[in-house]
Amino acid sequence: MSATIIDGKQTSSEIRKEIASEVSELKKQGIQPGLAVVLVGDDPASHVYVKNKEKGCEETGIDSYKYERPTKMKEEELLALIDELNKDSKVNGILVQLPLPDHIDEHKVLMAIDPEKDVDGFHPINVGKLMVGNAVLVPCTPRGTIELLKRSGVEISGKNAVIVGRSNIVGKPVSMLLLQENATIEICHSRTKDLSEHTKRADILIAAIGKPRFITKDMVKDGAAVIDVGVNRLETGLCGDVDFDEVKEVASLITPVPGGVGPMTIAMLLKNTIIAATQQAKTN
Repeated sequence: MSATIIDGKQTSSEIRKEIASEVSELKKQGIQPGLAVVLVGDDPASHVYVKNKEKGCEETGIDSYKYERPTKMKEEELLALIDELNKDSKVNGILVQLPLPDHIDEHKVLMAIDPEKDVDGFHPINVGKLMVGNAVLVPCTPRGTIELLKRSGVEISGKNAVIVGRSNIVGKPVSMLLLQENATIEICHSRTKDLSEHTKRADILIAAIGKPRFITKDMVKDGAAVIDVGVNRLETGLCGDVDFDEVKEVASLITPVPGGVGPMTIAMLLKNTIIAATQQAKTN
């Protein structure tokens, strides 16, 4: 048996078309969604991500505002910029590209973003809403993961879902979303004893640990759906947290890296921007 490969590029492209038509409907109502992206420093990967986000905005009709600042930008200058964007009615979503330079407190910066414009879904208010099941702006990668599973025909309700990784960006939020879809969830991490005992019980296995090809064939249940969120840069190129060539022999569905969850993250960012624009139009 060889797994069906979930094409994140294809799915993301379908979602972008849906978003483009939603944006054109919003424009008819006098709502023009706008996304501001702030990039501090010269991290090459961050520049690639920002470029892809701009491209996504262009493709879907969302206004894009880019603020590139040097590495030596002071924390108070960044906070002042965020304050300005919070007050700007043309801007519905604010995204500060991470990582930030070491001298800037990431937590302080994320806290400064208006929760209604927090299209990353990282503000504690949005995290709290996710926890109690009424989140509007949900972190993009977890939202993209759920969307990939649903659009690939994976039944989530009643299934055992195992998440390897407990980060605030992926592991914790994706576990909450799976719980809301009525999966039985288990979160594993670096201190989990006998990890493969847990992963082998998973009908849905999500790898988000940042260790290249860490999940091997012997850790995966036959017929499991495997979502690889990891992106590891090796000399040979990009690879995920799952040993793709091995695991595809036992899984029923699997995402590749690149071309799996990555394109979905940007699609969900665009989705969050139009959700934010719609919500703000209601309250203004």
